[in-house]
Amino acid sequence: MNPQASALNEVLEAQNPAVYSLLSKRGKAIFFPKKGLVMQGKDASGKRINASIGMATEDDGSPLRLAAIESLVNMPPEKVFPYAPSYGLLPLRQKWQSIIRSKNPSLGDTELTMPVVTNALTHGLSMAGYMFLDEGDTVILPDYYWGNYNLVFKNAYLADFDTYPMYKEGGFNLEGLKEKLMAPGTKKVVLLNFPNNPTGYTPTDAEMKGIRDVILEAAEAGKNIAVLIDDAYFGLVFEEGVATESIFASLADLHQNVLAVKVDGATKEDYVWGFRVGFITFSWKGMTAEAGQTLVDKVAGAVRGNISNDSILSQNLLLTAYDNPGYADDKKGKYALMKSRYDLVKKTIASHPEYSEYFDAIPYNSGYFMCVELKKGNAEDVRQKLLADYDTGIIALGSLIRVAYSSLPAAYIEELFNNIYSACKDLD
Repeated sequence: MNPQASALNEVLEAQNPAVYSLLSKRGKAIFFPKKGLVMQGKDASGKRINASIGMATEDDGSPLRLAAIESLVNMPPEKVFPYAPSYGLLPLRQKWQSIIRSKNPSLGDTELTMPVVTNALTHGLSMAGYMFLDEGDTVILPDYYWGNYNLVFKNAYLADFDTYPMYKEGGFNLEGLKEKLMAPGTKKVVLLNFPNNPTGYTPTDAEMKGIRDVILEAAEAGKNIAVLIDDAYFGLVFEEGVATESIFASLADLHQNVLAVKVDGATKEDYVWGFRVGFITFSWKGMTAEAGQTLVDKVAGAVRGNISNDSILSQNLLLTAYDNPGYADDKKGKYALMKSRYDLVKKTIASHPEYSEYFDAIPYNSGYFMCVELKKGNAEDVRQKLLADYDTGIIALGSLIRVAYSSLPAAYIEELFNNIYSACKDLD
């Protein structure tokens, strides 16, 4: 093992053996190379003659660039063309940490690592898998989950899934989660995604407390738990009594055996799907800045070995936007648009009792999506009928139909559900 990885491991193991034990073989072996090329390039930085950097420059030292591209972006060349650090731009990382705290006030002054920038959330989840999953390790998650988790965790890291029914008596299934956590085995990797994709469900305040209590009980029973928190749709909550803070806030300082791993980003929160800027942040009870930095260095090393670094242009565009005085009001306006579509979905389903002959909505209250569960037939047949005869597209998931109302103008919402009903009736 590289001595730089060993040095990080020694710090982490000395300060929290439980968190250290959660690392995969890759996680233990990875490090950010602060010697070799990186160190030599840093040493050369600022020198009058610098032939160390693997980037081309103009004669004045600015980034070499094509006018056809430069003319498209109204930003200084140094914010557009160079490499970003593998950790991400420090001002953006600092800003995002402050955003996490402002959106999750119950965090208080809990110690958090500085977020590491990833290529949006999919890459952030992949880096979490790199850090914590070996072949044959198990990920605990609800039976309704984003299909891409299969590629991210099963195909890439050969992990297994252990699912539990997401709902019980119309709410989040705390007993199902508890059963999986308390099953034999010390290492537990749990994946929580709220608002959930595909269901559009976020637990209530009481259910969030229940999740916290279940995880605490398992930790006190000797389980070492890494909780991977996919906060892709964070902030889009549309009902009273539904948790508005991330479960990360409840877990960050919960127990020394609980490692909270927040994977989030601007993709959905700021409606910039193509920017590909995400973040990964860690915390556990009693975490010191030194111990937290070991995970930061390891993730940055994994990023460097995987994609090298994320887009400096995307990072600087976001950083500039966050300082724009109109940002907050603009975002409130987009939230209002999303909520209006959600409200219209609720109204449409409530005003059409005939739908219940063929399908019912499963619980939803947030995010981009909702699902209806068919009472007969299968969703793929309905999907094909909608495509062929109703000029309508949905996502079919077994007996579920997922509706992305996030992309539906209000004028189409009732028509969509009428079309689903008609297609079901046609196939009956």
